[in-house]
Amino acid sequence: ASGACRRPAIPIAPNLGRVTQWFTEAFRSEFEKQAAQLGRFNLAVFGKTGVGKSTLVNAIFGRDVAATGVGSPVTRGLVYYRHPDGFLGVYDSEGFETGTAGDAIVAGLQRLVADHRTRPVSEQIHAAWYLVRWSDRRFEAAQEQFVRELIDLGLPVIVVLTQVPSRDGQVHPEAAQFAEYIASLGLPIRPHGRVVMTNALADPFTGSPVFGLQALLDDTYQVIPEAAASALTAAQVVDVGRKKKAVAAIINQAVVVAAGVGATPIPFADAALLVPNQVTMIARITAAYGLPPNRTKALAVAGSLVLTGGATMAGRYAVTGLLKFLPGGMIVGGAISATVASALTKAVGHAWANVCEYAMSLDETQRAAFLDSPQVTERFLGYLKQAQRVGRP
Repeated sequence: ASGACRRPAIPIAPNLGRVTQWFTEAFRSEFEKQAAQLGRFNLAVFGKTGVGKSTLVNAIFGRDVAATGVGSPVTRGLVYYRHPDGFLGVYDSEGFETGTAGDAIVAGLQRLVADHRTRPVSEQIHAAWYLVRWSDRRFEAAQEQFVRELIDLGLPVIVVLTQVPSRDGQVHPEAAQFAEYIASLGLPIRPHGRVVMTNALADPFTGSPVFGLQALLDDTYQVIPEAAASALTAAQVVDVGRKKKAVAAIINQAVVVAAGVGATPIPFADAALLVPNQVTMIARITAAYGLPPNRTKALAVAGSLVLTGGATMAGRYAVTGLLKFLPGGMIVGGAISATVASALTKAVGHAWANVCEYAMSLDETQRAAFLDSPQVTERFLGYLKQAQRVGRP
C-alpha cells in the first residue's frame, strides 16, 4: 500500500495515451522493485564433458543460460553466467575434468566462497550439483575427493546421475546399483545422502521419458537458504504449483488492501483508487512467474488497456467493464464497497495469473511473440469472462 501511495497520481481526465504512459511507468517501476526483492538463485554445476550439464539446466529452468546469459570468468575453469531475466545465475565448469583442473577450481572457489559470504544472499552460491553420467558406471577417487572438497567449502552438494534410461516407471537396474554405490561411500551429500537419478531429455528411439526433474528440484529447495527460495521459484519451470502458491499469497494480500480502500464505500467515479494496488499486484505476479523484464512494456500496455480501458476516467472501465464479470454484477447505491473492491481485485489477479501461466507454458520463442502481441489483452479479458461464467449462478 505504501508503494502505491508514493506513485504519481493517475491522470484525472486522461486520454488513452496518458493513462497508458502512467500505467507503463508505474508497472515497470514496481516490477523492477519486486524483481530486486526476489533476488537471484545461484547454482554451481560440475561434471565431466558430455555429462549433460546444459541439458539439465535447460530442463529445470527453461533456458540455456550459457547461450543467452552474460558470462564472466570468476576463477580458472569456472564461468559465471547471469541470465538476463535476473532470477538465475549459473557457475558453469565447461570442459571440467577432475585432477589438476579440479584442484584449480577448488582453490578458486575457496577464495570466491569466502569473499561472497560477506555479500548479500543474492550474490552467494546457494547450491552445487555434481553430475555423473550413469553409463560411465565409474565414480573415480578423484571425483569423490572433488565432491568432498566442495562440501568442505560449505557448499550444499547434490550428486545427480544423468541420462538414466527408464521404462514403465522403472529405472535401468544398473543405474540404480550405481546410485546406491555412490551413496554407500558415505559422502555428506545433500539432502539425505542420496543420489538423484534423472533424464532431462526424452529418447524417442528407446522410449525413455524425462524424469527425476521434480525430485532434483525438491532436493534443491531443501538445501538452499530460505532467502533464495523465491528466486528459485521464479526461475524454475518444472513446478508450476510452487508459482501458483506464491501468486495466491500475492493476490490475497492485494485483496486485503482493496478491502481497506473500500471499507468506507467510495463513489463510482473514484474507482481509480483501486488501480495502484492492482498495478502492484500484477507486477508482483509477473515477477513471481519469472517473466522476463525486457517484456514488461508489452505487459504494462496490456494491463493499462484492461484496467483503464481507454475511458475518460481512469478506473471507470474497471468498474463498468469488469464488475459485470463478478457474481451479482451490481454497485449498490452507486458506491464501491469493500466486498466489491475485493472481488474485483481478486478477479483481476487470477486473470493476470492465468495469462502469466499461459506464457510460461510456451517455449522461449513463442513466449516472446505472445508477450509482444495483442493476445495478452485478449487472454486477460477472456479469463475474466470465464470468471463471470463460473462465478454467476
